Amino acid sequence: MDFKSLLNKPFVVLDGAMGTMLQNQGMSLGSLPELLNLTHPERITEIHRAYIESGADIIYTNTIGANRCKLERSGFTVDEVVSAGVRAAKRATEGTECLVALDIGSTGQMLEPAGSLSFDEASEIFAEQVRAGVKAGADLIVLETLTDLGEARAAVLAAKENSSLPVICTMTFEKTRRTFTGCRISSMALTLEGLGIDAIGINCSLGPDELAHLVEELARWTTLPIIVKPNAGLPDPCSGEYSISPERFAEHIGKLVPLGIKIVGGCCGTTPETITAIKTVLESTRPVQISPEIPAAVCSATKTVSIDRVRIIGERINPTGKRLFREALLRQDVDYIIDQALQQTEAGADILDVNVGIPEIDEQQMMVQSLKELQGVVDAPLQLDSSDPDVLEAGLRVYHGKAIVNSVNGDEESMKTILPLVKKYGAAVVGLTLDKNGIPKDADARFEIAQRILTRALEYGIQRENVFIDCLTLTASAEQEAVFETLKAVGMCKERLGVKTVLGVSNVSFGLPGRELINQSFLTLALANGLDLPIINPNVEYMTGAVRAFRVLYNYDVGAVEF
Repeated sequence: MDFKSLLNKPFVVLDGAMGTMLQNQGMSLGSLPELLNLTHPERITEIHRAYIESGADIIYTNTIGANRCKLERSGFTVDEVVSAGVRAAKRATEGTECLVALDIGSTGQMLEPAGSLSFDEASEIFAEQVRAGVKAGADLIVLETLTDLGEARAAVLAAKENSSLPVICTMTFEKTRRTFTGCRISSMALTLEGLGIDAIGINCSLGPDELAHLVEELARWTTLPIIVKPNAGLPDPCSGEYSISPERFAEHIGKLVPLGIKIVGGCCGTTPETITAIKTVLESTRPVQISPEIPAAVCSATKTVSIDRVRIIGERINPTGKRLFREALLRQDVDYIIDQALQQTEAGADILDVNVGIPEIDEQQMMVQSLKELQGVVDAPLQLDSSDPDVLEAGLRVYHGKAIVNSVNGDEESMKTILPLVKKYGAAVVGLTLDKNGIPKDADARFEIAQRILTRALEYGIQRENVFIDCLTLTASAEQEAVFETLKAVGMCKERLGVKTVLGVSNVSFGLPGRELINQSFLTLALANGLDLPIINPNVEYMTGAVRAFRVLYNYDVGAVEF
């Protein structure tokens, strides 16, 4: 039995709490339960076996905190503790088809920019646990009780880069539908499914009676099997007893079945009796398959932007033609970049393009530094804009969400280099309708390149809704006839390929007087032809005003509320 085969069952049952069971046996608060893997492995095996006998299909190893940070003063290495934990679990599964999940939790430290732990340091901490668990024979990897989307990304990438095992992940949400660090359910789903995990869900913090609205929202944003592993309510401050009995716990789980849950277990306060009760309830019902229509969307950890209407990409974080910006980059003045970001989001930008490429600086270092700082100040999703694949990958690693990569073009070398990065990091991508022969003059040739890019993206496993086509704005002063071809190509790509479209609008007016009128008119025409993502300066009122007016006239802004 493997995880994929296990998913053929109507439901998959997880175990319950390890810490609760150990505390019931007298373990003192504040001790490291993971050390019992070495000092009293028979006790750990006994608890695992009790959960298996109660009906668990998967048991979690006693390793949730077995990382170098928490074990620093224990006298034991990560490899020793993790290996012993896996061995104790494997002994319990002998003679059964139960799987052993390597359990990995938070490092206990905050990642940049909120804390001091770098993404690479976090990733290596997780990788150390993964390598030890794989070597010891774990069947899959579970990442649980996480609240920081950046940390969750580091853990997932560590698991994917250091093993071929299935990876499942659960984060801990409050009643507000956010984690402690502000991560949204939609952001978790878009980001982690994009990274290629195998199941996703919610654990700890809340009881099963408080999960319905969270599960409903998660089911709208993921196609993956949904996991719930809630607490048994709250502990009594005097007795320590949790407020929800096994029977009531299972009853509430039954009410979540119609919302699409597939994988079920218990967190704090649950016991083998809880798992037995869950198993009994699930045996009398059938799973409900939810098939969500997930929109094209990008996100930061704290904000999701659906491309379900015209969305503005702010163009001002770009040194092209901007003397002050170039000077700020030469000074390593990230505050200037942050000021540009704040001005644009306040003016109405939904997404921010980030381009820091000038020859005189280390673009990769500046991109990483800028992204770290920007994520601490603005919640708008970001578009990573560079012609250097190494810069793009460095940025994608540290971005805590689902970014847009700007860009790939129709040249085979470009697609072969950029599209694997887009797939690995679960990003969206801008496809430029040019190739080694340059920008075609006519719409049909640009459409052919767009179709080529989309075909190759689909072959890499990148979904259609994550491909945004840029039909390229040429200057009306030099190539007047090409303006109509751009507009025509936008409409063709939108209607015939079913993709979202993007354009850098202001290029059209270079060299002409009255640029404001040209830019606004071209933007309006492009919107009418199907432009979804205009790249503009949102600080210019007549441009954002044109977008707002379009939303009203095309009935996106119902009742003209936003206008």
